[in-house]
Amino acid sequence: TVRLARIGSVVKVLKNRPSKHLIFIPFLFAAIALIAFPASAQSSSAQSTPVVSAQQTLKTTTELVKLSVSVLDDSGNFVDGLKQQDFHVFDNGAESPISYFAPVTDAAKVVVVLETGPSVFLIKNEHVAAAYALLQGLAPDDQVALITYSDVPREVLPFTADKAQLLNALGNVEYMMGSADLNLYATVSNLLGGLAQYPGKKAIVLLTTGLDSSPSSQWTSLTQKLRGSDVVIFSVGLLGPVLAANAKNRKHSKKISGASAFASGDVQESPALAKAHQGLIDLSQMTGGQAYFPQSGQEFIPDYRQIAACLRNEYVIGV
Repeated sequence: TVRLARIGSVVKVLKNRPSKHLIFIPFLFAAIALIAFPASAQSSSAQSTPVVSAQQTLKTTTELVKLSVSVLDDSGNFVDGLKQQDFHVFDNGAESPISYFAPVTDAAKVVVVLETGPSVFLIKNEHVAAAYALLQGLAPDDQVALITYSDVPREVLPFTADKAQLLNALGNVEYMMGSADLNLYATVSNLLGGLAQYPGKKAIVLLTTGLDSSPSSQWTSLTQKLRGSDVVIFSVGLLGPVLAANAKNRKHSKKISGASAFASGDVQESPALAKAHQGLIDLSQMTGGQAYFPQSGQEFIPDYRQIAACLRNEYVIGV
């Protein structure tokens, strides 16, 4: 069995489109590679059909690799209205037939995952107040849900098209006080299993410090699942504002690496912060999403708006 690894794509816009309209695949790598991975880590959609003969049993496996694609023109504007025939996907120079296509107009299911550890409590008003920018940017028929986590994930709001319910739920979240385990990777891993039952466009928006206290094996397990998933992850790192709030509250900001240092990636002084920072980048990049690191409450709004724009203007292609 030959399997395509979902690590990127080369896609061209043809069919009566000016050559200046270019495919932009946000934050994916440059090409689809033909790689053999374990079946448990690679299959986005698999069907097995045993064929019985007098001598042996032959099992064949077919797999669908899904790509999330946004299209920008030279001015940076999203291009909608494209059809399946406008896209061509190439693997190592050979064109792969498209067997699945979901246009921009298809509704998306978006899960907001919020860390409720004690540190995030310090900035809850900032990112919750800005959440309207994300919700206003989504399409009316897009559905949203809310999952919170510290040690374990908790479903606060199931999928609903009523965006006001999410705002209300975010405003009433209970945060853990004192010390708490943060099992981010296990939470995302469990969520992928639940989202697998839904067809079409799916995304996870992580509002998190990126810190995780689970064993390193949990990261390995999660990355294997992501290789076989069609869920796009957008990460919003909360550590910058958290560090700034700590500095303000304790009135000795010189002893604390401020928000700007973390947001700029200058976190070498703390291995834990560096690991959290890179983990959010990796989670987003390997799924075709993006990681954001706002430095203050004011920066949440443009970040949320950009996430909504990407979700609203996303095509899903299956090969």
